[in-house]
Amino acid sequence: MILPRIAVTSGEPAGIGPELCLRLAGYDGPGHPVILADRDLLAARAEAIGLNVLFRDFCPQNPVDRNRLDVLHVPLAAPAIPGELNPANGAYVLALLDRALAGCCSGEFAAMATAPVHKGVINAAGVHFTGHTEYLAEKTGTPLVVMMLAGATERGPLRVALVTTHLPLKDVPAAITGEVLEKALRILHADLQRKYGLTTPRILVAGLNPHAGEGGYLGREEIDVIIPVLDKLRSEGMQLSGPHPADTMFTPPVLAQGDAVLAMYHDQGLTVLKYATFGRGINVTLGLPIIRTSVDHGTALAMAGSGRADPGSLFEAVAEATRMAVSQ
Repeated sequence: MILPRIAVTSGEPAGIGPELCLRLAGYDGPGHPVILADRDLLAARAEAIGLNVLFRDFCPQNPVDRNRLDVLHVPLAAPAIPGELNPANGAYVLALLDRALAGCCSGEFAAMATAPVHKGVINAAGVHFTGHTEYLAEKTGTPLVVMMLAGATERGPLRVALVTTHLPLKDVPAAITGEVLEKALRILHADLQRKYGLTTPRILVAGLNPHAGEGGYLGREEIDVIIPVLDKLRSEGMQLSGPHPADTMFTPPVLAQGDAVLAMYHDQGLTVLKYATFGRGINVTLGLPIIRTSVDHGTALAMAGSGRADPGSLFEAVAEATRMAVSQ
């Protein structure tokens, strides 16, 4: 059986990414993960955490071997010490992404799953970087992508997409224009159909202000921007509800009415998502010409090299990337 090959970028070398990738040596889920990393880094980290892993140099013709970890070697610029950031390796982190992206675009890989990166150290290396989502959008020439986090809960899957991503809170209202909101909803709707098999997705849309503006008394963005866009897209047949007050939108009776939530800004949506699914959640970039999933956590520098990092989110990111690749 030929399994979809998933490029797994190991992320910030001083963080927990390399050791999470090592745990994929015991992965028995869907897909064929291929680790993009410095091979010596992986070997050193495996020794540090007492993990016995057999490596194999990646070749597209390699059959799946669950007893060995396929590694596509990308060299570090400088030695990596767990927990100690080094801007000299900022370019290395981006090289991992570039190689995975090239492989996805060429068909060498069916999708990519990413371990966490550290935005600060990449910027310290002289590269403006706000996150995987924005970087991959720029590299693929995609004018707008939508960041969505998803995870399993006791009541079923929870999917939360964002209109804005990594912006200071003071800049959020101006960034939510009618055009941006409409494009975000169209991308979310289309990918819920194409990548998740939902024929008629039901999308719950949050308001921006407390109590969704309280009829304009607590802000007019709902009246001036959000409601006109929702009315327009409803007239085209989209199943949209809202704008909902964010403090009640995540209650079980409301969530039961939708397949996904669209939040206006980062912490409005992801605080609840991560509370409900942390360690099992994943990040999906919608609207790209490729499939990209990611873990739902950061580099955890203080934990790096301890062997205590939970690989559950990375396992789920690989599995979800595989499921989406198969469904397309």
